[in-house]
Amino acid sequence: QKNWAPTLQHRCCFGSVDVRTGSPQLKALHAAAARSRTAPYAAPVRSYCFKTEGAAVDVDEQLKKDGVDESDKRRNPGILPSLEDLLFYTVAEGQEKIPAHKFLTALKATGLRTGDPRLKECMDTLKETLKKTPDGVTLDRHLFKKCVQSNIVLLTQAFRKKFVIPDFQSFTSHIDQLYEKAKKLTEGQVADYIPQLAKFSPDLWAVSLCTVDGQRHTVGDTKVPFCLQSCIKPLKYAVAVHDHATEYVHSFIGKEPSGLRFNKLFLNDEDKPHNPMQHASNAEKFDYVMNFLKKMSGNEYVGFSNATFQSERESGDRNFAIGYYLKEKKCFPEGTDMTSVLDLYFQLCSIEVTCESASVMAATLANGGICPITGERVLSPEA
Repeated sequence: QKNWAPTLQHRCCFGSVDVRTGSPQLKALHAAAARSRTAPYAAPVRSYCFKTEGAAVDVDEQLKKDGVDESDKRRNPGILPSLEDLLFYTVAEGQEKIPAHKFLTALKATGLRTGDPRLKECMDTLKETLKKTPDGVTLDRHLFKKCVQSNIVLLTQAFRKKFVIPDFQSFTSHIDQLYEKAKKLTEGQVADYIPQLAKFSPDLWAVSLCTVDGQRHTVGDTKVPFCLQSCIKPLKYAVAVHDHATEYVHSFIGKEPSGLRFNKLFLNDEDKPHNPMQHASNAEKFDYVMNFLKKMSGNEYVGFSNATFQSERESGDRNFAIGYYLKEKKCFPEGTDMTSVLDLYFQLCSIEVTCESASVMAATLANGGICPITGERVLSPEA
């Protein structure tokens, strides 16, 4: 057939020929296509020639016409297209060249960003390649393969809809509808238990999401920094468990909900804080924690608000009361300086993130401690 490659891509067969009555070579092609879904086809390289509707097609000749070189054949024994070829045919939709923006638009529709650290090599190669093309816009099959080959596994997963949210556009459309609906709500008030927090605008509203596969979506004021405050507690708890394991950490704190306010002056029957989400259980070196948070966020924005830190200090009487109560009950490890622990706690609460960077942190926790956009293991599975 004239356009045999797209036909193979979409149907894994040569449409006008019945495989049940076809030649042994054609049957071998169908069997290879079926096997390729689970394992690469490793048949010896040989020339297949058969007839389709009276027209003889020599596959090796067709490959030569399509520009398949020796490196292609070494990499892909037989006639099956490479993953790069299949991706090109998917995006090209029968065209010999594709505009780069068409590929990037299709990529974004899967949930991947062009700035994804995992795609850096691909995007850098694409940028350099386009500079050398006559029009600076389109790519033929060979140039396209050159650009995507370094990240072909991830790209294939994306375009085959193998991510945790296959129909990402439909999903994010629903998220946007919920965002707009919630945007109309005006009840409630800005937190004012710390003076600096009361200065935030009540009109700021944003939603960011990041899946365990690194699919991203944001809507609203997603780049405006804000302090973590008590959201630091599950993150700090994860770092503590990563460093010291669960058993040691829970020799100082419990695991059960207290049923009380987060800053209530109250311990459980064993004279321990009920759980790591209470004020009474935060301790670690600030720069050490910051390093973990940056890795968890995939090196996206993590900052510090000194104004909030000073405000925390000046209005921290209850926290000091909790600290002295814990010291009295010998809740701290031996040799702990209670005032330095409180200073550290105030610093951690004053760490700034954006909706976007915080969503990656959350995805790292959901992904068993592996940052989805870098692939780096930041925390142990136990944490």
